[in-house]
Amino acid sequence: MKKQSITSLPVSDEVERRNRMIKYLIAMAVRVVCIVLLLFVQGWWLVLCAIGAIVLPYFAVVIANVKIAPRGGEVLRPGGVEIYRNDDGAK
Repeated sequence: MKKQSITSLPVSDEVERRNRMIKYLIAMAVRVVCIVLLLFVQGWWLVLCAIGAIVLPYFAVVIANVKIAPRGGEVLRPGGVEIYRNDDGAK
């Protein structure tokens, strides 16, 4: 049986939740910037900022809900339980 390294374990739920919240907050900050820029820009920049303000919340939620795979690869799990019998056939 291979020994399992502590680095092959997945990220804890708390750390993962914090990382996803940071990604979401950054995306929403960009959206707020797009909304503020709608007041000051003209022409194609206005259309670009409007698209950013409208579409960004969808992508922010999708990106925030993506789980991060562990860096060390797949977690090794113990094998199944084996039942050993005595020579006389009893369990």
